[in-house]
Amino acid sequence: MRGGNLSGSEGHLLESGLVVPVCRTRKPSSFSPPKPKFFTVRRSLAIRAMSGSPAVSLKEKEGTPKGSMGSLISTDPPKGTRDFPPEDMRLRTWLFNNFREVSRLFSFEEVDFPLVESEELYTRKAGEEIVGQLYNFEDKGGRKVALRPELTPSLARLVLQKGRAQSYPLKWFAIGQCWRYERMTRGRRREHYQWNMDIIGVPGVEAEAELLSAIVTFFTKLGITSNDVGIKVSNRKVLQAVLEKFNIPVDSFPAVCVIVDKLEKLPREEIEGELDKAGVPSNAVEGILKALSLKSFDDLEALIGAQSGAVAELKQLFALAEGYGIQDWLHFDASVVRGLAYYTGTVFEGFDKDKKLRAICGGGRYDRLLSTYGGQDTPACGFGFGDAVIVELLKEKKLLPVLPHVVDDVVMALEDSLRVPAAGVAARLRSKGRVVELVIEKGKKMKWVFKHCDTLKAKRLVLLGSTEWDQGKVNVKDLDAREQTLKTVDELIEST
Repeated sequence: MRGGNLSGSEGHLLESGLVVPVCRTRKPSSFSPPKPKFFTVRRSLAIRAMSGSPAVSLKEKEGTPKGSMGSLISTDPPKGTRDFPPEDMRLRTWLFNNFREVSRLFSFEEVDFPLVESEELYTRKAGEEIVGQLYNFEDKGGRKVALRPELTPSLARLVLQKGRAQSYPLKWFAIGQCWRYERMTRGRRREHYQWNMDIIGVPGVEAEAELLSAIVTFFTKLGITSNDVGIKVSNRKVLQAVLEKFNIPVDSFPAVCVIVDKLEKLPREEIEGELDKAGVPSNAVEGILKALSLKSFDDLEALIGAQSGAVAELKQLFALAEGYGIQDWLHFDASVVRGLAYYTGTVFEGFDKDKKLRAICGGGRYDRLLSTYGGQDTPACGFGFGDAVIVELLKEKKLLPVLPHVVDDVVMALEDSLRVPAAGVAARLRSKGRVVELVIEKGKKMKWVFKHCDTLKAKRLVLLGSTEWDQGKVNVKDLDAREQTLKTVDELIEST
């Protein structure tokens, strides 16, 4: 309404007593403005639900203006997504803090990227399973965009944006939300948060060894042992060598990787059928599946030769693992290929040894990813570690921490006239880094206050009463020691 004139307004009188003006078009000056009319409107069902009151049908009150309320919306988040109420948010923060702490210990720097990226970032390598799982759409400018399904392409884009002026190697980590429209299982949703660590500019397996050590360090910090979790390790060059042996065209390699990555998820017959559809001869199918069942270096050497680059890289990686003291965590398993097309060398996956969960984490080397986006081939490797599966594992192992909402001090004015000084006391305590709950509600009884302190696990209760305040003091109750003392505000602050 232009001009802000409410002389021709009507209003709604809510149950709370609040009058809400509803503007009407101003009548011509020859007419007298109508007198304001007031009528009662029920609170919305949503507000009633939040307050704990029973829901009320719109039909209960005649005269309710049409369109003023609707039925209660679904309170569930979209399928495959999550809310994070305070208790879950505390757990997420704890998990992310551990991600960050391990990254810091390994001298990695944190980066971040937009949640929405250009669709082309994910569709340049056609035929990947991930392309069919995109949450993609056209924005209002007609640009084709997508919610990021993973973080590595965004990392590659940022590396290209910064150019060769950077000092290599780059050691970057990120924690971000990713979206994929896929079938949901335990530990797999349509959105999840992922911790990535990547090393750009190191061509040797020393980079992979550093990343694997970071993963083991994280597991160890959480109380997980090598009896609980293992990391399967292989090399994409193993499968390449097998395909060459059977004269399979190079351009079939990405499709074969996507198919054999499902070995633990689908029956063997289905894998064979998909390989047949991809044009792989039956004798090659048998040879591929036999090669992927290898679990020892001796068998691998017998198949592809001791001089193979894959064999040499794997042996060097496992030797480095002994130096890091993580050899008990690593297991050679030729079936690990990873489904994403950009991997070129070492590949690995974390798994729980009880086999109740899907892969905990995974990664590998991707030396040709940057050239896919128009840059130069650059040695690079990294891993992704989702938040959902690790939480399921911690539940299984009973290692989830108890993370209550903890408050240092509860401050309360016993009289309305002391609310201003109470706010000042709370502010001074907070300036010292104390977590302070200031009771801002009116009319609360002491029974409620003590119960509130117990719920918050508060350490102290600071009460402002008129008699004590006139003496320049406050009443301080140590809730753990069950002791009560009178202190000046300065003494209270100094005792924190």
